[in-house]
Amino acid sequence: MDKNILVQLRDWLISLGLDKYTSSAINAFAILLIIILLAYLADIIAKKLLRSVILTMVRRTKTTWDDILLEKKVFSRLAHLAPALVVYYTIDYSLDAFPTLKNIIHTGVYIYMLVIGLLVLDSLISGLHDIYMTLPISKNRPIKGYVQVFKIIVYFLGIIFVLSILLNKSVLTFFAGLGAMAAVLILIFKDSILGLVAGVQLSANDMVRLGDWISMPNHNADGNVIDISLNTVKVQNWDKTISTIPTYALVSESFNNWRGMEESGGRRIKRSINIDMKSVRFCNDEMIARFKKIKYLKEYIEKKQQELSEYNRKQEIDESVLVNGRRMTNLGTFRKYLEEYLKHHPKIHNDMTFLIRHLTPTEKGIPLEVYVFSNDQAWANYEAIQADIFDHIIAVIPEFGLRVFQNPTGEDFARLAGK
Repeated sequence: MDKNILVQLRDWLISLGLDKYTSSAINAFAILLIIILLAYLADIIAKKLLRSVILTMVRRTKTTWDDILLEKKVFSRLAHLAPALVVYYTIDYSLDAFPTLKNIIHTGVYIYMLVIGLLVLDSLISGLHDIYMTLPISKNRPIKGYVQVFKIIVYFLGIIFVLSILLNKSVLTFFAGLGAMAAVLILIFKDSILGLVAGVQLSANDMVRLGDWISMPNHNADGNVIDISLNTVKVQNWDKTISTIPTYALVSESFNNWRGMEESGGRRIKRSINIDMKSVRFCNDEMIARFKKIKYLKEYIEKKQQELSEYNRKQEIDESVLVNGRRMTNLGTFRKYLEEYLKHHPKIHNDMTFLIRHLTPTEKGIPLEVYVFSNDQAWANYEAIQADIFDHIIAVIPEFGLRVFQNPTGEDFARLAGK
């Protein structure tokens, strides 16, 4: 804007009978309106250029990172600098006669540009984080906590610069005062500092990843990790509720991470059934003949009979007495049957720990424990496999002359009273 025009406008207003102060005020108001109009036009032009040029370029490229930056509004926020630049470069030239007003507008423009710069940087950081999340490494090394720390630092520095502009003080003056406020800052950002330290430990030791199944009873958490941030870890439980756990709690407290189970390809079945010890006995000829008809036992019984006969013959055992020598029992035969049955089960992982064992006898009988792994890890399928196996076990136990132990029920007492 030509200064001569401004002078002529002021002189023309004075010639109309206005005093110098009023004419100068009207002159300044007119200048501000013109500047605002130019800034508005600059904003419109910048947005149209953004849509016509940048948007077209983004759509033509095959990469996704520019689409992410566009989605995070990096370019649209950057366009807001255009009106600020117009005001910044025109205000010095057109308001020399109004130094106080010029200084106020200068301060406002500086703060506005700083705020826009912070918003652009915030969007850029978020966009870079989203780009990182598309990489395979992001599944093992989440960095959301570090991103949040960096944003806090950026905004903290932004506030210091804004205060420096408003108070007309050097930035170094504010940084020098931070030492005296260290204790207060530590108290304010205590959770963030703890979360940052915990985040470093979690990432460095690979303790938790997004998608991991963790269980933490103290925080009512049992499900998949859906978010790891600076201060919290979110877990979506199996009932679809979401538990929020402080990040540092995962370091200071114990929790179970089931990732190892999921990566192994199997899921543990560990359950026992109590056998009534009074039903355990040696196998007689009739029982052995019946057991030989069972698919999984024929070969085992033939080999076992040969082994026992040779042993007893070498030891010159008198087999007319049951306690002499070695003999087959219905419980041992059933245990072997169960072992063979599970080995041939299509849903049991035979390359992992496989045990059919006795536990310490108790007043409730002798526990026979099944310790195997299913090859299907899906919860519903796993439960169905486990249920089918124990349905079969309970149903087949009487075929071996065994009884399942359970406490007497009302029906048992009624039958006893009837007798």
